Amino acid sequence: MDVQTIAAEIRQKIRDLGKGREELKHRAERKAQTIADYEKALSITVIKLKNGRAFIIGDETIESPPATVTERIARGLCWKERLAMEQAEAEYKNAIVGMESLMAELNGLQSVNRYLAE
Repeated sequence: MDVQTIAAEIRQKIRDLGKGREELKHRAERKAQTIADYEKALSITVIKLKNGRAFIIGDETIESPPATVTERIARGLCWKERLAMEQAEAEYKNAIVGMESLMAELNGLQSVNRYLAE
């Protein structure tokens, strides 16, 4: 490897980090939105259960459950929103790990560059 090749790779990693920052921003926004969507759906479902609305879970119909289990049932009813929230969280964490990997690669290239420059 020569200095010019290393310098070109360093510039590419810097560009990749810039793109990664933008992607991380989008994933953070999606994560926040899915958390808000889940909380809203959960609240609405709890209210509906307390107002006597019937829901079907599997083969069972749930209507006016005891207050002690209402929230737990509502969480089960909002499983799709919870799944989206968990997926957004995983995507966000994955983006962070990707950025850390790029930074480690950049640091390695910079070390090689310093070695070759000497």
